[in-house]
This record gives sequence, C-alpha cells and structure tokens, in this order.
Amino acid sequence: MENLNLAELQRYSRHLILPGFGLKGQKKLKSSSVLVVGAGGLGSPVLLYLAAAGVGHIGIVEYDLVDATNLQRQILYNDKETGQPKGALAAQKLEALNPAIKTTWHDTFLNSNNALEIIRPYDIVIDGSDNFPTRYLVNDACVLLDKPLIYGAIFRFEGQVSVFNALTDDGKRGPNYRDLYPSPPPPGMVPSCAEGGVLGVLPGIIGSMQANEAIKVLTGIGEPLTGRMFIIDTATFETRTLKFKARNDYKIHQLIDYEQFCNSASNKPELPHITPKAFNDIPGSDRPKYALVDVREPFEHDISDIGGIKIPLDQLEKRLSELPKENTLVLYCRSGKRSANAQQILHDKGFKNTLNLIGGINRWASEVDPSIKTY
Repeated sequence: MENLNLAELQRYSRHLILPGFGLKGQKKLKSSSVLVVGAGGLGSPVLLYLAAAGVGHIGIVEYDLVDATNLQRQILYNDKETGQPKGALAAQKLEALNPAIKTTWHDTFLNSNNALEIIRPYDIVIDGSDNFPTRYLVNDACVLLDKPLIYGAIFRFEGQVSVFNALTDDGKRGPNYRDLYPSPPPPGMVPSCAEGGVLGVLPGIIGSMQANEAIKVLTGIGEPLTGRMFIIDTATFETRTLKFKARNDYKIHQLIDYEQFCNSASNKPELPHITPKAFNDIPGSDRPKYALVDVREPFEHDISDIGGIKIPLDQLEKRLSELPKENTLVLYCRSGKRSANAQQILHDKGFKNTLNLIGGINRWASEVDPSIKTY
C-alpha cells in the first residue's frame, strides 16, 4: 500500500481517527481504483465523495453532454456548462477537488465489445446508469471478471442500493443483479427518469450511499449490503432492507447483445406507429379520421403543445370514454415511451386503431416545427 504524505495526512485526518479505519484504511483507498459508469444523477455524488475520500484512481465512463434538464439533480455541473462533455468536466472537477488522485475518462458508450477491457483494470465498479441494458451488461462483466459491483437505482421518490458479487467471509462471491432480476421487465414497463420524473435530491441520497458502500468494500470496514437490498421512499421516509440469495440456476458464460436481450423481454407484438413527418403529411381531407391524444402531464403542456385530447398516462384507463373509437388515435408524449405504454393499454382494452407518434414532441420539433420547445 502507498504511504501518505504530510498534506494527505492533514486532508484525511478525520478518517485517520475513525476507529477501525485509521491509517490502514486510508492507505487502502489511496491504492484502490474504482470505475463509475455514468456521471449523471447518481454519478455526481459518487464521484465527488470518492474523490474527496481519497480513492487513488477513479475511472469515469460517460459519453453524454450536459443538458439543461440535468441541472436539477446532477450537481457536478452548472448552467454555463450545458453542451459540454460530462466526463471531461467531471474529471477536471475531481482533480481540482483532490489533486492527489488520478482520473481516467472513458469517452464511450459501454457495450459488449468494450466492457471487459474497460472494467478489467479497476478494483470495483459503481453502476450509475439509468437503463436496463447497461445494468445487465455491467453486472455480467463484473461476474466474469470477479469484480464487486455497487448498485443504485432511482425513480420518482424511491431509491435502491445493494452490493453485488462481493467476496464474502467464506471466500465466495455474493449474489449478483441476476439473482434479483433474472430477466428484464417488458420494454416500456418502467419509465425512465425523463418520462416518470425524479426528486432532485434523491440521486444525492442514493449516490452517497453507493459511495459509502464502495468505501466499505475497499477498506474492509463495516458490513456491505451483500445479499441485501436497501430501499427508501423519500416521500414518506420509509425504508426497507430485503434479503436475497444466489439462485445458482444459471451461469454467465459471456457477454451478449443486451439491447436485444432487454427489448425481447416482451412477447407482445409490436404495435403500429407513425413518424411526426408522416403524420404531418397526411392530406387535409383525411385528417378528420385521426385524433391526437397527449398522454403527458399537465405542466408539460405549458412547455410545448401540438394539440389533441389531453389525458395523462396514469389516468388513461379511467377516462377511456373520452376517446373517440371511430377515429384512429395518434398517441404522443415527450419522446414516445409513455405513448407506447398508452397504446398497449388501449390495445388491451379493445382499441385497435391506434398509432404511436414515435420520437414524441421532441421529434416533432426536429421534423415538423422547429419553434416547438424541446425538454
């Protein structure tokens, strides 16, 4: 383990006096390397706290740019940095926060071709992603490489934290993500934060917990959340800790096509759709045959609006009588995800003439009317 210089002894003095942590624990952090997948809502607090704690080498997998919609929760960035690469900004700010650490920015989308190569040099991995293909990919790569994985997930007011594939006292690896979720949910069943919303402070809470678990695993202090899932509802501040075990009924042999794996989770046939341009090109004489249905939330109408019947997705089943069955219903939302869910609901309720406006109002702005505000 690397020794600490005088400046580091001063910087980490509050760690050094912690019972069970001390100089030994701090040296372990300095000698450790952590890969953080995603530098967004979860990644922001994770990265800041790992850098402040003195983790010697922090890798960042991030290819996205800062967007105005990120700033409500992604505390690494500010308004003047919109449009700039998140990974580059994150690396700069971490090294400014703690010049004693090293950062590596992986400016790429993690996939089955590069995941093993990128993850291999690091001691542990922290998942700050927001989609199922990446979660399964990171989990499987960590299992194949015998790397502990710190898991976190957020949605609306609820967050989850766990530690997967960590070494236990008997020298074996603990349960992994597939022991909890062997298969992904059907496509569209779980909305993203962009579609379902997220309380701005929630990723700060969950990301801090992920950083805490990473420090525990790296230093050997405390009891990591191996075989346990911590769940918090910040609206009520109710918490639960669920226990789970390894299933032992499958074996991960290699990385697969995770986009296909997650998108094939539903056996339901694909329903018909239409692009904004194609809908806009429908002749005026045929337009009365169609009825636009906006399944977004009311506040979104103030940002951008292309008309139609307005029924939020969560009210749809209760307000079916408001929909004209004689028309072809063209469902739309911000990006096309909620409207795809709405189309499936209507199809199951007997509405056969429906179309999903793919790309939603954001694609409408790019294909039809640039004056429409996107968000």
